[in-house]
Amino acid sequence: MAARPNRFLRRALAVGCLLAVAALPTAAPAARPTALRAAPADAPQVTVLRMLQMNLCNSGRAGCYTGRALARATEVITAEAPDLVTLNEICANDLAVLRRVFQTVHPGRTVVAAFQAAGDRPSGDDTRCRNGQRFGIGLLTHARAAASPGTVYAGTHPTQDLADPEERAWLCVDADGALLVCTTHLSATGYRVALSQCDHLLGTILPIISRNAGYEPIVLGGDLNLRAGHDPDVRSCTPPGHQRIDDGRLQHIVATTDITLCCRALVPMRGATDHPGLLTTLSIGGSRSSRSPT
Repeated sequence: MAARPNRFLRRALAVGCLLAVAALPTAAPAARPTALRAAPADAPQVTVLRMLQMNLCNSGRAGCYTGRALARATEVITAEAPDLVTLNEICANDLAVLRRVFQTVHPGRTVVAAFQAAGDRPSGDDTRCRNGQRFGIGLLTHARAAASPGTVYAGTHPTQDLADPEERAWLCVDADGALLVCTTHLSATGYRVALSQCDHLLGTILPIISRNAGYEPIVLGGDLNLRAGHDPDVRSCTPPGHQRIDDGRLQHIVATTDITLCCRALVPMRGATDHPGLLTTLSIGGSRSSRSPT
């Protein structure tokens, strides 16, 4: 396999150098809770965030491409107003479009957006969409601090399916120094390869990043191309104590033990892509009162 520079655990430039923040709209911000309930001043505070995972199948090369996924994703983000969005199978400019939509539902916030291209083994370059743009994965979130640049971590999985020219990648954003949000799109042609990628990402890469950042909670959303109850089973790469939800098929959201996942919802994509949107609520901090099965 041809070597590509800085493919493991590289630290990217600050997000502020990657994507400029859009002009703030005049729409009033949607009401959003920051705690589950009133608590004494000395009680642990709970932050509540809504997270949306989508696979848009928007390369223009796959059989699931419709040309309508970006428009539908715009509608979903506008309607659901998630705080975190993880995106798979997108073109680079798709992220710029969705960032502007995301800003409109979070006026007054600093939007942090990041993109990571999948590698192309034959050329040693990035995989390309049919329109020539880079193809890969993306993240959207918002920061509390007005000038918070965020920090991006990204890389290529060390294990790849050599029969597939696309080299699968992972991406994380630390926007506020309080939560590490990550996404990945694992191998679709070799399920054992996908399991190895999942195990290494959740068991090695993300814990190292979190530890170096001061042991932050971690949430990962993505198309893992693995299922629960199948062979191989996605639960075999989910670390003990982690919570996990899925869309009944291949998309999953996995969170560390200091995060509670609640209230899974599947968002119809109306035939625009072959995956539904996967929506959940994260409760971070405080005592964990309930667990979802993994």
